[in-house]
Amino acid sequence: MSLTIPPLKTTVIHSKVDQKRLNTRIVHIGFGAFHRAHQALYSNEMLEKTQSDWGTCEVNLFSGSEVIKQLRLQNHRYLVAEKGAHETIIKTIGSITESLHPKLDSKQAVVEKMAEEKVAIVSMTITEKGYCVDHATGQLDPNNPLITHDLQHPSEPNSAIGYIVEALRLRRDRGIAAFTVMSCDNVQENGHVAKAAVLGFAILLDKALAQWIEDNASFPCTMVDRIVPATTAETLHEIEKLSGIKDPCAVACEPFRQWVIEDNFVQGRPDWEVAGAEFVKDVVPFEEMKLRMLNGSHSFLAYLGYLGGYVHISDTMTNPAYRNAAFAMMLKAQAVTLNMPEGTNLEVYASSLIERFTNPSLKHQTWQIAMDGSQKIPQRLGPSLRFHLQQGSDYKWIAMGIAGWMRYISGIDELGQAIDVRDPLTQTFSTIHSKYSEPQDRVKALLAIETIFDPALLKNKEFVKTVTDAYQLLLTQGARYAVASL
Repeated sequence: MSLTIPPLKTTVIHSKVDQKRLNTRIVHIGFGAFHRAHQALYSNEMLEKTQSDWGTCEVNLFSGSEVIKQLRLQNHRYLVAEKGAHETIIKTIGSITESLHPKLDSKQAVVEKMAEEKVAIVSMTITEKGYCVDHATGQLDPNNPLITHDLQHPSEPNSAIGYIVEALRLRRDRGIAAFTVMSCDNVQENGHVAKAAVLGFAILLDKALAQWIEDNASFPCTMVDRIVPATTAETLHEIEKLSGIKDPCAVACEPFRQWVIEDNFVQGRPDWEVAGAEFVKDVVPFEEMKLRMLNGSHSFLAYLGYLGGYVHISDTMTNPAYRNAAFAMMLKAQAVTLNMPEGTNLEVYASSLIERFTNPSLKHQTWQIAMDGSQKIPQRLGPSLRFHLQQGSDYKWIAMGIAGWMRYISGIDELGQAIDVRDPLTQTFSTIHSKYSEPQDRVKALLAIETIFDPALLKNKEFVKTVTDAYQLLLTQGARYAVASL
């Protein structure tokens, strides 16, 4: 007798929002997959439950003109498929009022939209790189090519930071109140990063303007969470098959979502809490919980999973050794380093993460998560590592994660196939790998990259040996054996 697997249940929910009642009160920069599955969806649910008029104008500044064209053809509606292990729920989103792109419209059109009096929030999902901040100092990088251009041509900006400052300048000059700048990027203390970038740029341009922004704008921190894999042709085909609607703007994501927001808005805000957002005084503990427990274990699984021959995160979870190692990484390596508000149950959170990682409907590629490791490792593993070295406690999972990253960025997998390593420091990595053939020399050279690792780590012989041993184990026995050895 053969076992038949029941087909996944599909439910399609059409948005009840009447877009005609909405005003553009939010301008969002970065109409990428994550924003479509997260903030725009929260806004849609908030609008369905209230009589609010908080509509959003979507802006892409660089690529993404085609998706903006398509969005306009669809009356600014699109689909989000929430793919659970047993059911897919497809929702149409109706929270968008209009859209802009400098290539389709003009730079002035984007700036003028942000300068409109009724716009109260300019939000962003522009990735870490979009803030043009020097990671070593946490301040604006004046040598960033986008910034040097924008300082010379402030009314013709290229960077998101340049657009925001120019729009705020126009508002000041026209006697219009400043707006709230809300980062929704997966960057620690993202509001502080956004503020440092905006004020850093304004100071170089006009100190009086910088002071006005400091006095009148606000920069709340937020913590965002939802796994949204890169959209592929296969994703779009599947959503079309399930919904009967062809939508090039559609995205797929997991059912879980979380949004924690510092309640600091100078011109009011939508009631996103009716859609499940949490407004708090301090976002930092929640950010650290997510960065260390979710993102840290994600990176661990991405490098060691890719090396072990697993294409997706859910594939790694079929191996009990990976599953156990990820759970131990969360609770023994990361949770113990956190200082959470009373009532937070980190074991329940860790179990929910394992369940999310196991979801077979979500094709989240290990290769995708492995990108830009040089920018992710300092936040995801650095603080926990410092904690354990100070306490003298066990950090073997973190050491293995770092060794996995070192093995991954060599650019050759365990079968001798090339790895497509995507990272701002790819050139540095390949120079190190060609210069040093001995594992211990290679490890030391990588640990000497000060934008990733604290220089004090190189002086810690026990730490260097632990990482070198893990790296050696990966070279000789492979990732699956190394993970099982934990």
